[in-house]
Amino acid sequence: MTKPVLDHLGETKLALGPITGAGDGDWHHAVDEGGTVWLALDRKGARVNTISEGVLKGLAGHLDALEADTPKALVIRSAKPAGFAAGADITGFDAMSEEGAEDLLRQGHDVLDRLEALDCPTICVTHGAALGAGFELALACDWRIAVDGASFGFPEVQLGLHPGLGGTFRLPALIEPTEAMTLILTGKSAHTKKAKSLGIADVVCEERHVEAAIDAIIAGDVEKHGAGLSSHAFRLGPARNLAARRMRSEAAKQAPPEHYPAPEALIALWEEHGDDRAAMQEGEIASFAELLKTETSKNLRRVFFLRQGLKDKARGEDEIAHVHVVGAGAMGGEIAAWAALQGKTVTLGDVETGPIGAALKQARKVCKDKHLSSAEARDALDRLIPDMRGYGVARADLVIEAAPEKPDLKGKIYADLGKGMKPGSILATNTSSLPLAELAKKAKTPTRFAGLHFFNPVSKLELVEVVAHDKTSKATLDRLSAFCGAIDRLPVLVQDYPGFLVNRALTPYLLEAMVLMEEGVPKEVIDSAAIDFGMPMGPVTLADQVGLDICLHVAESLKEHLDKPMPDVTAALRDKVEAGETGKKAGQGIYDWSDGTPHPDTEDEGPADLTDRLILPMLDACVECLRKGIARDADDVDAALIFATGFAPFRGGPMHHAKARGIEEVRATLADLAARHGPRFEPDEGWSDLA
Repeated sequence: MTKPVLDHLGETKLALGPITGAGDGDWHHAVDEGGTVWLALDRKGARVNTISEGVLKGLAGHLDALEADTPKALVIRSAKPAGFAAGADITGFDAMSEEGAEDLLRQGHDVLDRLEALDCPTICVTHGAALGAGFELALACDWRIAVDGASFGFPEVQLGLHPGLGGTFRLPALIEPTEAMTLILTGKSAHTKKAKSLGIADVVCEERHVEAAIDAIIAGDVEKHGAGLSSHAFRLGPARNLAARRMRSEAAKQAPPEHYPAPEALIALWEEHGDDRAAMQEGEIASFAELLKTETSKNLRRVFFLRQGLKDKARGEDEIAHVHVVGAGAMGGEIAAWAALQGKTVTLGDVETGPIGAALKQARKVCKDKHLSSAEARDALDRLIPDMRGYGVARADLVIEAAPEKPDLKGKIYADLGKGMKPGSILATNTSSLPLAELAKKAKTPTRFAGLHFFNPVSKLELVEVVAHDKTSKATLDRLSAFCGAIDRLPVLVQDYPGFLVNRALTPYLLEAMVLMEEGVPKEVIDSAAIDFGMPMGPVTLADQVGLDICLHVAESLKEHLDKPMPDVTAALRDKVEAGETGKKAGQGIYDWSDGTPHPDTEDEGPADLTDRLILPMLDACVECLRKGIARDADDVDAALIFATGFAPFRGGPMHHAKARGIEEVRATLADLAARHGPRFEPDEGWSDLA
């Protein structure tokens, strides 16, 4: 859910019936004049609700009273403006044994089974997100009311798991089973309209109409959604067998079972027991507990906490209400659009009108992709203001320069901005490779100048490198980190260095792919090796997507400024750039993009050391950045590479992967590669600090 929607809910008085104050533990409890009991979940000391053992025990205590004295109806909702519930509390998962996990799950199932069996209408009111165990709590109720902007989903697959509190059998029983399985297997959310059309939500209404909707349900004036005829077909084994084969094929494209076992475990469970709720329930508990101990789940939970760690560093007041973006190209336009969607007033300047028009068109697409309502999209687009003459500079709290990577051009821009920026405002550059120390000399106030390096596409890649040079003040860095948090991005603080952190690590990976092609290894074989390792796409496809011209510029910059040898820039890469075949944006690069994103698929094998030649230089560059203090710690390195490049999440990040493989083994393999292929593979001296 986007920040403006959360802000709106924060200003809206939630319909909590007779509940007026704090309750006992995590639940507020009250009875209205008509005899309906209201329970509002409000975990103490937390901004967002999660479903913990304590929450379920508290609900069990209330169910004791409700079973002894059945009310007219039961209403369950959240008392927190941020949303209904963001899933289970996973903080204690690592410490659980498989047996302990099964015992805890059985207790949770018992509570939700009792809620489901309660002899009165049970109504769950959701606003914001109902995810994971929060969604399972909602599914145990008879009825679901979705406040406009609500969403439902099972993100457990992103943790290497599947639902564990009844979601695997309650959702397929409620809606068309293949739709239910698709939601669970993809981890995607069903937003308000889709939730209603699928049958997850029985009623959709605005907050002010919630109590009227509850009254209508209790009065019997709301029709229950039927699961449909296809649901009956899936009670038969042959229909499930056929559907399961299709699911396996689709799931394997995004989550190969050798890396991500949870989808296959769920499909097998449903295929075997989809017509038997009791067996499905037992199977779900055992499967969840088994998956919990896999390395994939442990590493994906690590990734979850890495994200939380970056979010924690982004808290605080940014004191940035107005942003002015200089340059409406692909990056500047996306940055401006995203900031506007997240509630900032944004003026967007460029020397030409065409890029501004394209940026506005892209902003509308992002609104649609993020499921904003027509009113929310209208408000977001109203905040994005074309500004050819640069009037917004004088009002901006933050000016982001996203001009082409030409130092002289940026210097002229900074000189002009220095005449118009208001006192106390920050100037940030989105440069991906130019030294900040040199650019800072051209800024009027170097202490309030820093890098704010977004990744393309901004609306999908969460990471932002907040780059400090030797004169950047701490206050500036703190405000920029808070700004990233305010626009729902993840900041990682890095120091000025060629390529900063992410491009320093990524460039050898991309260039080595070019060298391998020069040696005669087919591009499809190279990309397939990287995908088999766990990367979201191969380095050749990625180079095309980033832009071969940008890759060439970054490569030349790094070769010029780094002490360590880099792979040679191949003649083929230069020829492509000179011919204007720069990749996806040109429709032609190393691949032909005229029919969309290429999907290399080959069983041919390359050199035995192919994967190591691609991946280990990334790890070595990360060690170099750690040794030189470019990144704060190994967790920041892992987070940056995962959230900016998609580095195999199930491996827990490059540094975590290096430790799992063995520091000495990685160092020895690099030394062997150096002996056979050249000094670019020489292991960094920082490996000795990790051994």
